[in-house]
Amino acid sequence: MKNILFTHSYFLRFDPKQWATGRPYAPIGTLYAASLIRENGYHVAFYDTMFAEGTSDVLPAIVKYTPEIFVIYDDGFNYLTKMCLTNMRDAAFGMIKLAKQRGCTVIVSSSDSTDHFEQYLNEGADFILIGEAEITLLELVNSICRNEKDFFNIQGLAFKQKDAAIKTARRPVMKDLDNLPFPAWDLIDMEPYRRMWLKHKGYFSLNMGTTRGCPFKCNWCAKPIYGNRYNSRSPENVVSELKMLKERFQFDHIWFCDDIFGLKPGWVNAFAELVEKENLKFQFKIQARADLLLQEDYIKALARAGCENVWIGAESGSQKILDAMDKGTTVQQIYAAARLLKKHNIHPSFFIQFGYLGETKEDIQKTIGMINDLLPYEIGISVSYPLPGTLFYEKVKTELKEKSNWADSDELALMFRNTYKPAFYKKLHRYVHHEFRRQQGWFAFCQAVKNPFSVKAREYRKVISAMLHFPQLVIERMQLKYYAHE
Repeated sequence: MKNILFTHSYFLRFDPKQWATGRPYAPIGTLYAASLIRENGYHVAFYDTMFAEGTSDVLPAIVKYTPEIFVIYDDGFNYLTKMCLTNMRDAAFGMIKLAKQRGCTVIVSSSDSTDHFEQYLNEGADFILIGEAEITLLELVNSICRNEKDFFNIQGLAFKQKDAAIKTARRPVMKDLDNLPFPAWDLIDMEPYRRMWLKHKGYFSLNMGTTRGCPFKCNWCAKPIYGNRYNSRSPENVVSELKMLKERFQFDHIWFCDDIFGLKPGWVNAFAELVEKENLKFQFKIQARADLLLQEDYIKALARAGCENVWIGAESGSQKILDAMDKGTTVQQIYAAARLLKKHNIHPSFFIQFGYLGETKEDIQKTIGMINDLLPYEIGISVSYPLPGTLFYEKVKTELKEKSNWADSDELALMFRNTYKPAFYKKLHRYVHHEFRRQQGWFAFCQAVKNPFSVKAREYRKVISAMLHFPQLVIERMQLKYYAHE
């Protein structure tokens, strides 16, 4: 029986913003794959690159476990790995070379390798798993262990034959997710994660996926792993894993990292009932669309289950831009959803995207106005980022010859021509964050004046933060005007 060593290519230190933020999540996609392979009788080990200082850190693990097969399997649930950052691509290339030098058969699964499988094969990888990969990996490992040489009948695979890159038929996505074993949580050392969370946030959060895929078709959203299909675990299966994780790790908080949480009718209500029945006490955050957050019974069920924060893909306060994105939502729905969440003591947070094709100064002002009106709990700002497989990418791909990926998640480079130059959008990101802090501080100040004894310490910190941000805001506003006319 062959030894198989799993790792992933996300190095937290290679992403300075995320390292400073200090909120790492385990690579559950990697742990799912390792669990399935182990369940089928193989000897499995795992090396976690999350806190490693460089690619050479994996070498002692290769020496220790002497794997015949080395698997770089990235977490398809984490938006950071979906972004295909070049720092992580280079890390994967480095690990491929180290493993090949030790005689390993190298298998890679990631969003980036799915999109650029020829590059990974040229760097020395033996096989690339295309799309949802657990079953493909199992079939491939079985085939390798039988010393077979013909891999054409394995769906979802890319490999080289006579120096030509071969890609087999795409594998259909899995429908019954309850058939998968839980991630191999026992393989990971959770203490570095716990320490970093406690240091930066004061509580410990774990991640979990309850679904795969997204049926909506925003034209900038790449889905190379799970596609446009939507499949869900049962509430019973999810709660069973939650109970296990609570006993093993004593978490305080969960990030349900689904693209869309609880889309299946009745799922959230059934989940809430099970959480209450099992007396599970925790808070969680989810991701959702504005148009799915307009039913009060749904929001009540989320609150009952422990939801404290909903990240809404708001994107823009301009209906013109939402329509151009094929978002399928309206600005009015964003307003209604945010207010309904607040009514039930759930924080609405916004993903915001600047720089989409055709965006004007007026559109930007509408987005800033929406943020100021609704005062979300948090905002995550990005600029439009074209990824292969999207209609948006097809529109701008001729302009991506010099640069088509960011090095890390904070680069925020606009890689195509738009209304303003790239420097403007970088400055806009800073300005909107400072304006947001100012507005939050002003609201907290007004609440404190009305009822000083009901305001929590966190709200007073917002007031102080706003005062500190105000001088920078003035400077940022002046610089933004300069870049707009440059």
